[in-house]
Amino acid sequence: MTFIYFILVLGVTIFIHELGHFIFAKRAGIYVYEFSLGMGPKIFKFNRKNDETTYAIRLFPIGGFVQTAGEEIEEDNDIPSERKLQAKSWLQRFLTFVGGVLFNFILAIFLLFIVASVTGAPENKPYIESIEENYPAAKADLRPGDLIIKVNKTRVRSVDRLMLELQMNKGKTVTFEVKDESGKIKKIKITPKEEMQEDIKVYKYGFSIRNDIKKGVLPSIKFAFVKTYDLIEQMFFIILALFTGKLSLDNLAGPIGIYNIVGSTAKAGLINLVYLTGFLSINVGFINLLPIPAFDGGKILFLIIEKIKGSPVNPKVENIIHAIGFILLILLMILITYNDILRLFK
Repeated sequence: MTFIYFILVLGVTIFIHELGHFIFAKRAGIYVYEFSLGMGPKIFKFNRKNDETTYAIRLFPIGGFVQTAGEEIEEDNDIPSERKLQAKSWLQRFLTFVGGVLFNFILAIFLLFIVASVTGAPENKPYIESIEENYPAAKADLRPGDLIIKVNKTRVRSVDRLMLELQMNKGKTVTFEVKDESGKIKKIKITPKEEMQEDIKVYKYGFSIRNDIKKGVLPSIKFAFVKTYDLIEQMFFIILALFTGKLSLDNLAGPIGIYNIVGSTAKAGLINLVYLTGFLSINVGFINLLPIPAFDGGKILFLIIEKIKGSPVNPKVENIIHAIGFILLILLMILITYNDILRLFK
């Protein structure tokens, strides 16, 4: 069942992403050779009547693509020039490249709305719920009802950002800036207590975060949009932390890591799997938006350069850069997968 859930979660996320590219390409009149889910050899394909596109499912359930005319260097003289990607307006090409990311974010908002409609919309501001005895927070001037507004001078607007900041400062003394119920601002230093839980080293501050739940359509809509924004913001700071060394690549998960996460999440219930799908959809959308060669963001970056300089970048140069980026991406995936395998034996 874990394998089935894994295929469904990744399949939906990838399908929606590629569907975004596909729809905007078709609307622009771009010739689409293939709409494919997965990578590697084809295991299933079909063509619709009066449609030039081949729809395929490939062996490895990771990734997918929409292959359009003119995207590669090779010329296809059988395709009319006006139906090639380069012949389209700047806006049409931009929408084709950004369509996948846009659809991923829309899917995430929809799925998070479903989650909130079923379970209720939780409060995402970091209010203190309770203080545990015999832990550092109990010895500090921290009280239930206090709102954490900063961690080490970094503003934390959401629970997601608070958790990320604590992760990046794992085991270190942290200065919390909090606002109490009267509006008074106070600064508190807390050094977490080190403990072993199931042979894993954890650091506990000794406070819990409030989890107020609101029911209804409007709170669910608000939660879906706010949570999506918070997760996108969190992804931005995670990437920044990876570049600055505050987080290591060990914190990233590849296909094997995602497989394990899907398995454990499925045991917690279907609605948790829906939330995970939304979360992964945001991840896929955000990663593809990064201005890195071989990603959608890399292609968008070349479009922006074209707009600034007033002429397209040399297609051969652009394709070489994307090819190098793709090779580096594969090497990164191998490294992350290697880390996933190591974690299996810990």
